[in-house]
Amino acid sequence: MKGGADIGRFEAVVVAEKPGVARAFAAYLAEGRPATVKVAGVPVYVFRRGGGLWAAVGVRGHLMDFDFPPEYNRWRSVDPIELFRLEPVKVVREGMGSYVRALRALATRTSTVILALDADVEGEAIAFEVMEVMRRANPNLRFQRAWFTAVTRDDILNSIRNLRRPNAAWASKAFARMVLDLVIGAAFTRTLTLFVEKRGARLPRGYFLSYGPCQTPVLYLVVKRALEREQFQRRKYYQVVVSAEVGGGVVRLRSERRFERREEAESAAAAVRRSPVGAVVEARFEEKVVEPPEPLATVEMERRASRFLDIRPKRAMDLAENLYQEGLISYPRTDTTIYPPTLDLRAIASKFAAHEELGPYVSSVILAAPTLRVRQGREDDGAHPPIYPLKCVRREEVVKRFGLEGFKLYDLIVRHFLATLSPPMRVEEQSVVLDFAGLRFRAEGLKVLDPGYTLVYPFERPDEKPLPRVREGERARALSVEFVELETKPPPYLSEAELLRLMKRYGIGTDATMQDHIHTNVKRKYFEVVKKRCIPTPLGRALIQALSEVAPELTSPEVRGRMEAMLRGIAEGSSQPEEVVKRVKEEFLEYLLRLRSEEEKVASALLKALEAVHGPGGRAQGSRAASRP
Repeated sequence: MKGGADIGRFEAVVVAEKPGVARAFAAYLAEGRPATVKVAGVPVYVFRRGGGLWAAVGVRGHLMDFDFPPEYNRWRSVDPIELFRLEPVKVVREGMGSYVRALRALATRTSTVILALDADVEGEAIAFEVMEVMRRANPNLRFQRAWFTAVTRDDILNSIRNLRRPNAAWASKAFARMVLDLVIGAAFTRTLTLFVEKRGARLPRGYFLSYGPCQTPVLYLVVKRALEREQFQRRKYYQVVVSAEVGGGVVRLRSERRFERREEAESAAAAVRRSPVGAVVEARFEEKVVEPPEPLATVEMERRASRFLDIRPKRAMDLAENLYQEGLISYPRTDTTIYPPTLDLRAIASKFAAHEELGPYVSSVILAAPTLRVRQGREDDGAHPPIYPLKCVRREEVVKRFGLEGFKLYDLIVRHFLATLSPPMRVEEQSVVLDFAGLRFRAEGLKVLDPGYTLVYPFERPDEKPLPRVREGERARALSVEFVELETKPPPYLSEAELLRLMKRYGIGTDATMQDHIHTNVKRKYFEVVKKRCIPTPLGRALIQALSEVAPELTSPEVRGRMEAMLRGIAEGSSQPEEVVKRVKEEFLEYLLRLRSEEEKVASALLKALEAVHGPGGRAQGSRAASRP
C-alpha cells in the first residue's frame, strides 16, 4: 500500500460516495481514533471495531462513464446514425483512476465490502460500479448496502445494523439513462456541429453546438417565454385615480374601469371633481389562514434559495451537499414532503432551543405546545425524508466552514423546518369600493392579524397595506382626482425558480440533476441568468426555432417527461432496461432522420445566429466540451 504501512487484512471495507462521509463512518464506527493511510494516493481511514481492523474510503461520485469504442469517436468519418446501432462500453471516468486502483488494492485485503453510497438511484449506480471494480480484483467478495439519510452517529450505526442487498433495478435505471443521454446527445451534437462546419463555420478545437435530451427542452421553456414576451401586444389604457377621505383615513383608489381613450378618462375625472362626495358601495374585510410551507424537498430548496437568497440552483445544491457531509442537514436529494412517523420532530426542534436568535421562539411557541402542529405535504419518494437540520451551529462557525452563502442556506433550512412546526399566519384581506359620480373606485389592502410561522420564516411575511375600517353606505370625499396613462405588461422572462417548477411539472431530469441542466445551458451560452431571470441568447433562440420547425419532439418537454416515465418503470421493475433503451433509440433515430432531411434549412438558421453573435465565420462560437459527445 503506497504511502502507508502493511496493515494486513480488514474485517470489512466501507466505501462511501464522498471522502467526508467515509471519514464520518470511520469516526462513528471506530473503537478509538481512526488512522489515515494512503492507498494509491487516496486517503483511507483505518480503525478497529469489534476486535477487528476496518477501513473506510470515499470516492468522488461515478467511477465510470459510458463511451463509444475509440474508432467511433472520429466525428468526420463516422455517420452519427451509426451511434444508434452501437452498444456503448463502460470506461473509467477521467480523474478516477486512482480511486479504481485504491478499490482494487482494498479488495484483495477483505472479504466483505459495505456499500455506503448515497441513498438514491445515482448512489445505487455508483455502488454497482464499485462492485464491478472490486470484483475484478477479488471475485469472492461479499457486498452489503448501508442505507442512511443523514451523516449522524445514530443514522450511521443504524445503517450498519440493518444492512441490505444492493438494488439492481435502481442501478439499471441510472445506467439506461446514461446510455440514452450519451447516444442521443452525441448523435445530435455531432449532426448540428457538422451542419455548420460543412458550410464554413470555423469552430475552435473542443467547441461544438450541443444538444441534450434534458438540456434542450429546458432551453425550449426559456425561449418559449422570451417569444411570448416579444409577441405580446402592448396596449395603452387610462385609469382615474382618486385620493379619498373615508373612515377617518385617506385612501388612494383606482377606477375599476379602464378607458381606452384619453378623452374618456379626462371626462370621467372632471365628473368626479364636480361631484366629490361619494359613498362606500363595497367593504370586504375577510380573515384568511395562511398555512406554513410544506416540508422541504430538493427542487423546492433550490427554488427558494434562488428566490429568497439569490443563490443559483447548482450552487445551492453544492452547498447542501457540503452541509450534509458535515452532518449539519439530512440528505439533500429527496422528493418527499412528508415527515415519517419515525422522525422525532420534537427532539430535533429541541436542539434549537439554545439558538442565538430563534431559541426563544422555539421554546415559547413550538416546544410549549402540548402536541406539535406539523405541516405535512403529499409527496413521498419512498426513500428519504424531507430536508431538515441535524445540528444547531453558531453563525460564525458555519460561515467559517462554508462561507456566507453556506450559512444563508443552512439558516433557510433551519427556519423552514421550524416553520413546518409552527402555527399558521392569520391575515385580513381587505377590499373597499367607493362610488363617485357613478364611477367605481377600488383599493386593496392587507393586515397581518397574527404573524404565526413568519416570525421564524420572514421570507413569507407579506407587506402590510391596511385600509381604514369602513361600512357600506358610509360617505367619502374625493380630495384629489387625476388620470394616469398605463400600459399592459408582457410576461417576464422565466426566473430560475419558475424554470425549476416547470421542469418538475414536466419531469425533465431528477431532483439530483435539474440544476445541472440549467447550468449546462448557461455554460453552453444558450441562455444567461440576469437578475434571477433566464434570457436566451440569439444562438439559443436559433437552435430552438430551427429544431422546432423540423422535429418539434426534440425540444418538447413532454417527450423528455415521457422518457423519464419509461426510465421509472425500470426502477419499479415493470420494464426491462434493454427494452426501454431500444424504444427510445428508435424514437430519436426517426427524429434524426427528419432533421437531416431539412439540413439546409437548419444549417442556414444556425449560421445566421452564429454570425450575429460572433461575426462572419463564427470563429469564437459554440461551447467547450464538458462530456464526450
